[in-house]
Amino acid sequence: QVQLVESGGGLVQPGGSLRLSCAASASIFRNYAMAWYRQAPGKQREWVASIASGGSKIYADSVKGRVIISRDNAKSTMYLQMNSLKPEDTAVYYCKSSASNASWGQGTQVTVSS
Repeated sequence: QVQLVESGGGLVQPGGSLRLSCAASASIFRNYAMAWYRQAPGKQREWVASIASGGSKIYADSVKGRVIISRDNAKSTMYLQMNSLKPEDTAVYYCKSSASNASWGQGTQVTVSS
């Protein structure tokens, strides 16, 4: 069964940093683009950033300059380094593969609060 497992979330003060990880089954990782999404309470899930299999990256305007998406194909793992966190970054963060048979992971909670 294909799987995505997110980790690394937690409670952080405004201005702080977190590094999220997404461990994926190899079959849905190596040759596919990967992405991070987030869903805040009462809001729709929104796209945060994507990274192609070759490494090119794009970011949502809301996080551009504050986050870095990366991937380690040997480990089938994707990362999201988040800096200068704001309360509005509070959400459950999910990773997603562009593979057609990939499902959503369980997500990891990020809470930015003083």
